[in-house]
Amino acid sequence: MTSVPDERGGAAERAGIARRALEEVCSGRDPGGFPEVYHPDFVDHVNALEYRGHDGARRSVALYLELFADLCFVVEDQVVQGDRVASRWTLRGTHRGREVSLNGIVISRFEGDTIIEDWAASDTLEIARQLGVWRTLLLLITHGKLLRSAART
Repeated sequence: MTSVPDERGGAAERAGIARRALEEVCSGRDPGGFPEVYHPDFVDHVNALEYRGHDGARRSVALYLELFADLCFVVEDQVVQGDRVASRWTLRGTHRGREVSLNGIVISRFEGDTIIEDWAASDTLEIARQLGVWRTLLLLITHGKLLRSAART
């Protein structure tokens, strides 16, 4: 892995791109923005799941949008070091009438001015707690891979 020098303005630019990736692209507000924020060889590690390339990133976002039509990521805090940006975020959305809120962290590694790799961690079992038993059972039936991956992490 190479490190990008932290030249003047570079850190702020990377933080802005990482923020845009979460708040605009991953929230579904900018569906055409994948090539602008993600490298073509992008690898997304989400808990125990892995997605590759722009198509993989689109599939990951589509899954969350299917679960939460009003999906919204808000970046709460960021730290930049070299070619990496750590973003602490909150996901908010509604699933079958129940509002949920989930906190997580993603570390984004940059190559040039796009994100080439993300490592994201969140407690997706917290979603199950907030949704309740019946909604969680239905979610397990329709999207079991999402919750089962959290149990392995």
